[in-house]
Formats: sequence, C-alpha cells, structure tokens
Amino acid sequence: MPVFNNRHDPLFGKNARNLMKTDVRETENTYELDIDLPGFKKDEVKIELDGGYLTISAAKGLDKDEENKKGQYLRRERYSGECSRSFYVGEALEPKDVSATFEDGILRLSFPKTPEKKIPEKKTIAIA
Repeated sequence: MPVFNNRHDPLFGKNARNLMKTDVRETENTYELDIDLPGFKKDEVKIELDGGYLTISAAKGLDKDEENKKGQYLRRERYSGECSRSFYVGEALEPKDVSATFEDGILRLSFPKTPEKKIPEKKTIAIA
C-alpha cells in the first residue's frame, strides 16, 4: 500500500480522482456526454468548439486567508488548477447544435449526429 495514498489535494480535495470522468451515450439521433466536475461552479467551466474538436475545460482558484485580531497573516495559501478534455465531433457540428446543462457537479452535453459522408462506389465506364 502506497504511503502517500491518502494525500489531500488542497485544490480539488477528495474529489481529485473523479475529475472529468465521462460517460458517452449514443441515441438514435444524438450523442450525449455526462462529465463529472465535482467542486466546480458553472462559471468555472468553459466549452469550445474548434476544428471539429469539442473541448471542455474547468479552472479553479482557491484562496484561504486567516488573520488574527491585529490583522497579521497567520497563514496564506493560494491554489489554482485547470483540467480539460477534448472529443472529436466532426467539422459539420456548429456551436448552436450543442446544448449544455450543469447541475450537481455534472456537465451534460447533447448534440445531433452528423451524417457520415458516403464514399462513392467504384464504377466502371464503358468505352464506346
């Protein structure tokens, strides 16, 4: 058993191992993603679509200040961190096609399936 297994992450706490775990579900017409972001608020999460890649990123800063009665610092700690994941969704997808909700530390994304481009069949041409 590792000695540092119970180490406390000051930024993400006990939820550090659960960050960005993602379930991807396929329905008849859509793809749906459920992404775990425990400890984050809605305004700390950003979703971008660029070059066919859907990128979800979350950034957090945590400030802790403790002062005694005279205003002298006893302890000052500042933490910041960021995590992100990208998924290739195809270049035909537009930002208006993606719907997103964030509730109880879970980001839910849904977007329509894009039609696959058909590769033309090989055909022979008769010579007259």
